[in-house]
Amino acid sequence: MGSPWAFAVSILIIIGWAATGKYFHYSDTWQLVINTGTSVVTFLMVFLIQHTQNRDTKVTQIKLDELIRAVERARTELIQMETLGDEDLVEVEKELGKEREKAIRQRVKRKTTGSSESNKEGEQK
Repeated sequence: MGSPWAFAVSILIIIGWAATGKYFHYSDTWQLVINTGTSVVTFLMVFLIQHTQNRDTKVTQIKLDELIRAVERARTELIQMETLGDEDLVEVEKELGKEREKAIRQRVKRKTTGSSESNKEGEQK
């Protein structure tokens, strides 16, 4: 659908419709034809786009699941998390938030410990 050919066909349809305007005296019916056609195409495209997005999301989830399986330290219970209920997702999010805060505290602690050790070494020299 998103190919150059589809775009070219769309342009040809618009040009054909515009060219017939004089023949139909630019009537309300003539305008209604293009309005109805574009409405129908737009309506159908919504479903096509939704299907494509769902497929892309599924592929992304499969790839992420494979990465989780491949990484030795990864928690395999996170595989297919998208099937969890909302309450379970909130719990996992809270748990991961706690782990993130712990990692940040450890990193800050290492930086401050590392910088104070550097200062001590500098003073000793």
